[in-house]
Amino acid sequence: MGVLQKPKHPDQTGGQSLARLSAVRDGTAVANREQPIQSLSMVAFVLPHDPRWKMAFEDEAKAIRHAFGNTTAQVHHIGSTAIPGILAKPIIDLLGVVSSLEDVDAKARVLEGLGYEVMGAYGIEGRRYFRKFDSNGIRTHHLHVFEKDSPHVERHLAFRDYLMAHPKLAKEYSSLKERLTRGDTPTWDAYLDGKDPFVSRVEPQALDWFRELKR
Repeated sequence: MGVLQKPKHPDQTGGQSLARLSAVRDGTAVANREQPIQSLSMVAFVLPHDPRWKMAFEDEAKAIRHAFGNTTAQVHHIGSTAIPGILAKPIIDLLGVVSSLEDVDAKARVLEGLGYEVMGAYGIEGRRYFRKFDSNGIRTHHLHVFEKDSPHVERHLAFRDYLMAHPKLAKEYSSLKERLTRGDTPTWDAYLDGKDPFVSRVEPQALDWFRELKR
């Protein structure tokens, strides 16, 4: 699997494919896409699932809940690192669910104290996005916070749970990632565009399945 090269044009949320919108949701789309991925300290490979990712999530979620203090926040492990057995970028994605984003804004300084960079909505209305890097400048965590009634909460959890409940589909997704990152010069554009047919097909199924479970 090769290093993902810089994309050719700026990313925008309007009119984007589901895979591209997912990348914006997850904070992996590069804000200024004229810069090489390496200069932005992006992780350039997808890796086999590492069981330590679950512990890394649990440790970080505990720290975040403690930082929020009296502000009630649910913290979920989302993204590919939450799904056993599939390839993933080694970045822990966390979904925070709160009653009010005003409470999150009031805790921004506290989250900075945990090492997070405060990014605001970062292209997604109704979100507060934070990202964290290690001492080598490598991105390690994404924190996405939404109010409890946001459709993005359901979308993230449905996609995760649906793939976990359907191992053959998860394997298909992992194999697709492997193919898209194979070779010496894969690009973010090709990676995102290549995932779009899968995400476009599976996300509506996941939402229907997830809603049926709640009935």
